Amino acid sequence: MSDNPDKLKDFEKSLQQLEKIVASMESGELGLEESLNQFEQGIKLAKNCQDTLANAELRVEQLIEKNGLQQTMPLQDVDED
Repeated sequence: MSDNPDKLKDFEKSLQQLEKIVASMESGELGLEESLNQFEQGIKLAKNCQDTLANAELRVEQLIEKNGLQQTMPLQDVDED
């Protein structure tokens, strides 16, 4: 992502839009149809963000391998209790 600032900006913009959608849906002020439209848009944004993160993770793994550094381990979900 760092070699393509446009992708980073797109990721950040998508993430901000996704946060706005979540906030508007959580407010409970949307009607059913608008909620469904927002949900559909949110799914698309989340998929784009997930794809961008997966590509970034792949690049990190490739850089580590290329430079003979330590093996990577998959990231684990961390509880934020």
